[in-house]
This record gives sequence, C-alpha cells and structure tokens, in this order.
Amino acid sequence: MKTALVVSIFALLAVSAQGQQAGDPLSELTPEQEVAFEEGKEAFQEVEGIEDGLGPVFNGTSCAGCHFNPAVGGDSNILERRFGTTDKNKFDALGDLGGSLIQSRGIGEVGACNFVGEVEPQDATIRTRRKTTPLFGLGLVDAVPDSTFENLTKKGGKVNRVLDPVSGIRKVGKFGWKAQVSSLFVFSAEAYVNEMGITSPLFPAEQCPNGDCASIAACDPVDDPEDDGEDVEKFAAFMTLAAPIPRGPITASVTAGEEVFNRIGCAECHVSSLTTGPSPITALNQVTFHPYSDFLLHHMGALGDGIEQGKAAGDEMRTAPLWGLRFRSSFLHDGRATTPSQAIEAHDGAAKEAAQAFGRLTAADQQALLDFLGSL
Repeated sequence: MKTALVVSIFALLAVSAQGQQAGDPLSELTPEQEVAFEEGKEAFQEVEGIEDGLGPVFNGTSCAGCHFNPAVGGDSNILERRFGTTDKNKFDALGDLGGSLIQSRGIGEVGACNFVGEVEPQDATIRTRRKTTPLFGLGLVDAVPDSTFENLTKKGGKVNRVLDPVSGIRKVGKFGWKAQVSSLFVFSAEAYVNEMGITSPLFPAEQCPNGDCASIAACDPVDDPEDDGEDVEKFAAFMTLAAPIPRGPITASVTAGEEVFNRIGCAECHVSSLTTGPSPITALNQVTFHPYSDFLLHHMGALGDGIEQGKAAGDEMRTAPLWGLRFRSSFLHDGRATTPSQAIEAHDGAAKEAAQAFGRLTAADQQALLDFLGSL
C-alpha cells in the first residue's frame, strides 16, 4: 500500500500578509479543478513501493520526498548526480553506462538479480550535481506561448527546442536546469521514470542500471508500463494548478532594491513579468505573472555544469526563476551558494558583468538589492 508523506513544517511559515499560503492552488478554479488539484497533491505525496513499480533503481520514493520546502511542491537541498564525457569536443552522456542521471538506490534482491544504486563509471570525465527545483506557479509558465520566449531571445539567450514526445514536434523547452522539458505533463512522466523508476505510456521503458538492461529483462518485478498514465496526469494537474509563492512585504528598501536590480542588468535575464496565452482554465487565461526569469538558456561560463541536453551546451543554463527565493537556503544549480550574495558573485559568462556591477555597489545599494530578493 502507498502511504502519505508527512509535509514539512515549513509550510506553516510561508504565509503572506493577505493570508495566502505556499502550496495553495490558483484562485478562480472551478470546483472540478479544485478536486483535480487536491487529488494531484495527494498523488504527489504518495510513497511508492516495489509493488507499484518502484525501481529497480531510483532516487526517491515520492515526488514530495524531494519537493517539500516550504510546502509540498517546493524545492529542497537534495542534489542529484549527473555524469558524461567528451569525445573530440562532442558531449557523450554515456547512455550505455546509465548516463547521464545517476539513480542512487536499488530495490535489492529480486530473483537472481540484486539491484543496487548506480555508480559513476570510470569513463566519466564530467561530474556534476543538480538541486531540486521548486514547482509553484509553473502552470502559468506552461501556458506562455512559445512565441513569447522566441521574442525574448532578441535581448539575448536562446530557446532549447526539444522534441515533445506527446505531439512528436519540437517545442520550446521551459522546465529543468537546461530547459530540456517541453511541458509539465512531460516533466511528470519523465521524473516518474527517472527519479522513481516507474514507467508510463509516455515513457514505457525502464532505466537500465549502469546500462545493464539484461537484469531488467530477467528480473523486473512489475510489467511495464507500471502506471497506466493516471498518476502522471495527477502530478501534472497538481503542478498546473499550484499558485506561485505569495510575495512578501514590499518596503521602501525593497522598491529601491528592485531599481538597483534593474540598473545593474539582472533584469535582462531575470525578466519580471510574462503573460500567458489563451487557456480554457480561467486562472491561466491571459494572466500576467512575475517569475523573474526569461526561461532561456544563457552561456554561464564557469557556472555551467558541462552536461548537454537538447540544444543546451555544457556551459548554458536556463535562467532560474526567482519567485519564492526567500524560502530557499541553497542557490545555483548545484547548491554551492548558501546566500543570495554568494550566488550573485558566482555568476559568470553572460551574467559576469552584472555580478561585477553588484560588487561595485555601495553597501546601502547592495543591502537594498538583497532586501528586494528577500521579498520574492
């Protein structure tokens, strides 16, 4: 049987002055949509077992096991590992050896097989970690037309056009550290198989432990697809209908800090406002929202992770949205920074000039900018 995961107590702290709480659904939902949100949230928290299709190798037993700060659907300081190598300046994810994502846990002995967590192969020359990302408000991002992101490239950055497995056509990637995922539905199914080892109609093949597909063929305890698609749809509904983190108090210092943020060039990538296109969901229909991201890829120099996904080069990363920043305790794709100041100072490549400008600010302007970030 599946059991419910206990929700982090941080959810009790993430409440705005207006009474909105982190993890709440969007406003203006119909009764049917509210039910879909709650059922999706419940599925998101369910702990999977071997009988549900968990594994044979996996990273977690529930979605909420990684996404819980400051409420179900948020981030965490949990890091996953990725690897790869280069051959004649061409990236190789070492897929035959289980790359690029490490599934660190195994379900143990099944018949003649013993499934244990994957390890980085000796052939790997690129090793990196990636932090769990928050999911609040992403239904709004999903509802933004591809043309909006294409137009934003005129100011710099590029889209990662990826093959959408639902439609079979290339679409703008919006999700993941490399903007490598085209929609929340695909994100749900991909995470289910990659992080929990649970297959579905969209991704019906198991992840072979370090490339050992023979063990899967011989000992996989549950027939594929292990989910008939119902859980994937529920995960996607929860994320689609989850509201953004409510904004904190906006003081005079916060207002001044946003002016500094804009002046030194941060807003060139961390775009304050986007607008959704037409949607049958009223709460997502032509709505302007404030993620503080362009969701584009930018060359980040030393801040890149070396992994290529889709059209994303090794030094390119998607601009991280800043909404909800005040509830995070580690920053950047690998969690190397423990304060916003450290994160700003580590910016390189296309963002290096803005980082240097931050270093030249007066102490008062730096504090105002940090106060602004602390309101998000």
